[in-house]
Amino acid sequence: MALDHDQFMRVALEEANKAGSEGNIAVGSVITNGDAVVARGRNLVSSTLDVTAHCETDALRNGGKALGHVDFSGHTLYTTAEPCPMCCGAIMASGISTVVMGARPEPAQRRYGDYTIEKLIQLAGFEEKLQVVTGILPQECADVRRQWEEGTR
Repeated sequence: MALDHDQFMRVALEEANKAGSEGNIAVGSVITNGDAVVARGRNLVSSTLDVTAHCETDALRNGGKALGHVDFSGHTLYTTAEPCPMCCGAIMASGISTVVMGARPEPAQRRYGDYTIEKLIQLAGFEEKLQVVTGILPQECADVRRQWEEGTR
């Protein structure tokens, strides 16, 4: 069965909406293995007062608990927004094989300068270990965060 990136990104969007409704930044992630969802994650930084509780790290924590191990080789992580450098490091450490990304910040809105997930992967020498797929429901992913930001002002 061919992977349906849109379907899994919609699950990540559900998590983003949950995060936003809980007072956190509206971003979400999901980890899959083949056509099965292994774990979900959402930003929990504000509600848990934990600066490391980004959607990707939340999904990795939940996935480790669900699987009983932390080796995510062969798994795919879907995320509604480009992972930050911390999350990218966690993704590489986990062995995730593919990251599927929705939205990317506009250059003027980049929090980490000229950072991109691809640049960090290249710097770390992970080009052969971690595939990045971009442009999956980018407008929907950007909209969920934008709508959350507009509602918090």
